[in-house]
Amino acid sequence: MTEHERAAEPGAAASPYLSMRLAVRPAIFAYRLLASDAERAGKLAAECEDLLLLTRELLKVAGQAQILSAAAAAEAGHEISHEHGGDRQSQLLGAYADAAMLWAKVVGSSVSLARPLLDRGDWDEVRRLARFLADAGETDAAADLRAQLGHAIWDTYRAQLPAISRKMPSEEIKRAIDALQAILRETPEDFPGRNARVNRFLPPLAASVHAIMKSKDTEIPYSSRVEHIAAGGVAKYPDIVQMSLDELSAEFDNACG
Repeated sequence: MTEHERAAEPGAAASPYLSMRLAVRPAIFAYRLLASDAERAGKLAAECEDLLLLTRELLKVAGQAQILSAAAAAEAGHEISHEHGGDRQSQLLGAYADAAMLWAKVVGSSVSLARPLLDRGDWDEVRRLARFLADAGETDAAADLRAQLGHAIWDTYRAQLPAISRKMPSEEIKRAIDALQAILRETPEDFPGRNARVNRFLPPLAASVHAIMKSKDTEIPYSSRVEHIAAGGVAKYPDIVQMSLDELSAEFDNACG
């Protein structure tokens, strides 16, 4: 394959920073958001339009870099003046620099788009956006989005957590289990302190579950860890918080039928 053919490929590297398919992913994301709800307006629509405009400019500059790179490769085997060769190199470096700067703006615009999505509670869209950034090699930006998502999820369920105590009726136990399960399910796994935060609520929750089991004369199997969890036995093991919560949920369901 010649250099010209390689440069013309849709997925060929447009600059050291991105490929064509990667470059258009922010635009695909923005178009999908706009098309998913005809009534979307305000800040979300404005952020999408900004992202589309930036992506279009990026593709123009990336295309210019491809053309200049192909031209430079074609001239490599021919005698050309030093001045002409220097101009070509300067143009190519300038196109690469422009592409890099526009890519930075695309990433910044993508991160800005997360705020109205979080405000609307579109958590799945924020996850998709974070995955796009991670796939593009923008790990710090992706981690920042996941952190914002984690805070938004905690804020959603925060009001329900102080009610978790050692003497809850069955209705409150059910709400507490559902809230903690939702936090573990929705919050990114790398959110700082995710498991430890949930783990702190397990002893009082387990105490309430154990009290319900005793009040209903439910047979407590030898293998049950409800009393162990209620006594704080899993306090030092946040890594198994999902398993512990699942066990409490199963014991509660069995006791309440």
